[in-house]
Amino acid sequence: MELLLIRRWFKPTYTIGKLYVDGVLVADTLEDKDRGLTQDMPTSEIYKKKVYGFTCIPKGRYHIGMNRISPKFKNRNWAAKYGGRVPHIENVPCWEGVLFHPLTTPNESLGCVGVGENKVVGKIVNSQKTFFKLMDEYLEPARLRGEEIWLTIK
Repeated sequence: MELLLIRRWFKPTYTIGKLYVDGVLVADTLEDKDRGLTQDMPTSEIYKKKVYGFTCIPKGRYHIGMNRISPKFKNRNWAAKYGGRVPHIENVPCWEGVLFHPLTTPNESLGCVGVGENKVVGKIVNSQKTFFKLMDEYLEPARLRGEEIWLTIK
């Protein structure tokens, strides 16, 4: 399965994008500020530009792990439904614990990717509903089939 996140709107404190699964538009995304990072930059350069908690992850291609139980989110109703498992964006240079999860504002991101509908400036709404759709219609069935899941960020 191929996920494609295309970052479209770049603001001083956040980034709005579109998330596609195998070519189908599934969600709007909300991330921290894009600081022009790419996966192939030297880590020293990434660390120079990264501002902890206020920077979206570098553009690139990442494997999505579907078996990570989030200690932070495992008991929230949207994660508990999946045994606490949350989609984990793996091997992000200079980041750890990057997840897809529901959120409303960029302050809730800390480098993670929120999914929802961008109907309010600087926010996403219907995030839990969108997360359930992403999980139930796409990611969980792929996990159960043993299918690899990849994310490309442009």
